[in-house]
Amino acid sequence: THWKHGGIVGVFGYGGGVIGRYCDQPEKFPGVAHFHTMRVNQPSGKFYTAEYLRQLCDLWDFRGSGVTNMHGSTGDIIFLGTTTPQLEEIFYEMTHTYNQDLGGSGSNLRTPSDCIGAARCEYACYDTHALCYHLTQEYQDELHRPAFPYKFKFKFDGCPNCCVASIARADMSYIGNWKDDIRIDQAAVKGYISGEFPANGGSYSGRDWGPFDMKAEVLDLCPTGCMWMEGDELKIDDAECTRCMHCINVMPRALRPGLVQGATILISAKAPILDGAQIATMIYPFIEMKTENDFEELKDVIEKCWDWWMEEGKNRERIGESIQRIGLPTFLQVMEVEPLPQHVKEPRSNPYVFWKEEEVPGGFERDLAEFRKRNPM
Repeated sequence: THWKHGGIVGVFGYGGGVIGRYCDQPEKFPGVAHFHTMRVNQPSGKFYTAEYLRQLCDLWDFRGSGVTNMHGSTGDIIFLGTTTPQLEEIFYEMTHTYNQDLGGSGSNLRTPSDCIGAARCEYACYDTHALCYHLTQEYQDELHRPAFPYKFKFKFDGCPNCCVASIARADMSYIGNWKDDIRIDQAAVKGYISGEFPANGGSYSGRDWGPFDMKAEVLDLCPTGCMWMEGDELKIDDAECTRCMHCINVMPRALRPGLVQGATILISAKAPILDGAQIATMIYPFIEMKTENDFEELKDVIEKCWDWWMEEGKNRERIGESIQRIGLPTFLQVMEVEPLPQHVKEPRSNPYVFWKEEEVPGGFERDLAEFRKRNPM
């Protein structure tokens, strides 16, 4: 294109947050000779006041083009188009007057992003705002001073509905989950069947879809078939439940997540242009997250992950691509995670499997005669 793009300019002390753009024909188009983009760290859950938005817009009208993007795929507020002399002026005004910081850009931690969480949603299984804020504050250096092989994104979903699509877009996803059984209100189940309560919270009430059909709308759509009716009572085999949230979304008065709540941690989602999309891989099935002490324990997981990636990753290779290239078994070994069936994408198709000596009963050294005696031809 006509744009020279990249980390050409920035603000003092920060390596990220500003994406430099210069036109390759400045004499012909002097109005866009510079058209730098600035990323602004959005509030948790994207909660704004009208006054806050007016302040940002007034600042950008005065110092930039007035064009904004709410929000980029990273989550930031995007200021599109300003000149080099205005960058420090905008940065000073944002940090000193509006108590607001730049987001991430370049090969660093990108701006952490979370869903609306327990503030407005009854499904949230942990405090997404608290965790997002805690890790944002903890990793300021990683956020503003690029030192990684490539970008790294945290995203925090309060439940498996995945409203910030962390499973598809984040290098490390935190998806709210529960460990015990789904809570069932049998009286409310009868209310849905009788038509007393509208299904899906009334979201499909604009048209006449006919009476609620428990079998067609809930039981038959369960991906593992773990639900059935016994008379007028709903039964769930929770050991087979994959937490898809479909039944809870259809009957929110009747079904609720369990009480032992926390998060599942996944690694390596990305949506690159060349290799195609990659959904995250589950690494830790369930971690309780109730207090900031629990958040502290997550830092060991995060930093162990970063240490391996910074050592093994190639330039401009996201962690998912490093895992793909080197192999998930190696990554699990580094993370000290015991392999689980859920880690298996498909049955083994590669016949060349290499075992370590300690994994082979009796080791590699063996008496051939004794072996033939136990295994006659």
